[in-house]
Amino acid sequence: QDYFTDENRVLKKDPQQDYHLEYAMENSTHTILAFSRELHTCDTNDKSITESTVRVIWAYHHKDMGEAGQNYHGSNRGTKSLRLLNPEKEEVSFASLPYFDLTNKDVPVPDKDTTYWCQMFKIPVQHEKHHVTKVEPLIQKGHENLVHHILLYQCSSNLNDSVLDYGHECYHPNMPDSFLTCETVIFAWAIGGEGFTYPPHVGLSIGTAADPQFVLMEVHYDNPSYTEGLIDNSGLRLIYTPVLRKYDAGVIEAGLWVSLFHNIPPGMPEFVSEGHCTLECLEEALGAERPAGIHVFAVLLHAHLAGRAIRMRHFRNGEEQKLLAYDDEFDFNFQEFQYLKEERTILPGDNLITECHYSTVDRIRMTWGGLSTRNEMCLSYLLYYPRINLTRCASIPDIMEQLQFIGVKEIYRPVRQTWPFIIKSPKQYKNLSFMDAMNKFKWSRSEGLSYNELVLKLPVNVRCSKTDNAEWSIQGMTALPPEIERPYKTEPVICSSSSRLCCSLFLTLLFVVHVTASAIGNIGPFV
Repeated sequence: QDYFTDENRVLKKDPQQDYHLEYAMENSTHTILAFSRELHTCDTNDKSITESTVRVIWAYHHKDMGEAGQNYHGSNRGTKSLRLLNPEKEEVSFASLPYFDLTNKDVPVPDKDTTYWCQMFKIPVQHEKHHVTKVEPLIQKGHENLVHHILLYQCSSNLNDSVLDYGHECYHPNMPDSFLTCETVIFAWAIGGEGFTYPPHVGLSIGTAADPQFVLMEVHYDNPSYTEGLIDNSGLRLIYTPVLRKYDAGVIEAGLWVSLFHNIPPGMPEFVSEGHCTLECLEEALGAERPAGIHVFAVLLHAHLAGRAIRMRHFRNGEEQKLLAYDDEFDFNFQEFQYLKEERTILPGDNLITECHYSTVDRIRMTWGGLSTRNEMCLSYLLYYPRINLTRCASIPDIMEQLQFIGVKEIYRPVRQTWPFIIKSPKQYKNLSFMDAMNKFKWSRSEGLSYNELVLKLPVNVRCSKTDNAEWSIQGMTALPPEIERPYKTEPVICSSSSRLCCSLFLTLLFVVHVTASAIGNIGPFV
């Protein structure tokens, strides 16, 4: 039967019965319940099921529910974030295929909040072209919450084996120069995600002169408790095949360039940031490389702890298309590539906007764009084919109008030449940095809303990058963001009656409970 609970954890029978038991079975070790419901029941006691993350909460007791009501579940409970409507991947056997591992070797994780560790690897020599068909995370047992994300970059083909000797902390003043040649993201994994399988007609190419020979693996360690003595050996497994697919896959990083120019005031229940993959960048890059367009088949949406929702908006000739990807229930601890139900074509002159929603109600200081999980990001990683020479399509908002908003009149040094710069006037900000001045400003919710309206309309600096640190000519140009409808209008929900006539909006769920020998008995309902 269909029950719901309130804030007091009391179970109540739902007057509108929308869940239907499909079958049930039980043996000495397992209880299995399969049930179904419409995606949108329009029952106030139900939650609509969308392509966003769903936090599934489960609990059970080893005895059936009696007349007095449900039994308290005790420790038999848990939660897991899932994407229930993520299209199913075709079952392909990878058991007989060769693979190679890229794993860190006894990396000492510092006792500090955030560490980015970089290690160079050489792709095993292939004498002919192969395609990587699946990438799996290899996370050291017990480090599931320590390893926040892993990025794999293609590096310059002019390197030699001397760069393989050791790893180093990324973005550090003493970081080896060879690391600076690694600009092209070829794969991304984030916490909570599982392995990624490429579609049957697409693969990540290795083995040719144009393919990665040296790669840099960047591992983000999140250690907020400052635990000492951690040693990590996590990484990635790449499974490949000599049987070539039709297309080579590529990755485009889109959104907001990670910098202090991206900032969020404190105490805001909602603040929206936008990163632009501009029509100017896509016009130049796609016009030169692929006038017929590229085809996106998966997207990873990425933010940090303040993130609440992310959308990838798509515009063509000023008209908004269907969302490329979205997650209105973003979970920092569950970030993985979303397979698109249908591949989407991106044409020269299209606009892509990564729209990120944040909440900073529990913060008393500014939140800055940056690498730490306490900083913020607003990024989308687009997996597409055929591969072209475009690796990053992002934007940076103009800084001067942000300064003017808080009353800054004059600075000592030009922004474009020196960072951080020092404020000259007015008196209350004299000799302060941009960060100090923004934190000193007395933010209220109304000021935060006004600031949000301002930054969404600011001119943006275009980032439009190629491989090997090269740039398209549009790089560094200033562009105006397109005039778009805000807030985004979601598609109207179509309610389904309990008669279940609309099978296209029908979802079947399977729950399996494993019961240890000491708890064998009558298994009660999930509560």
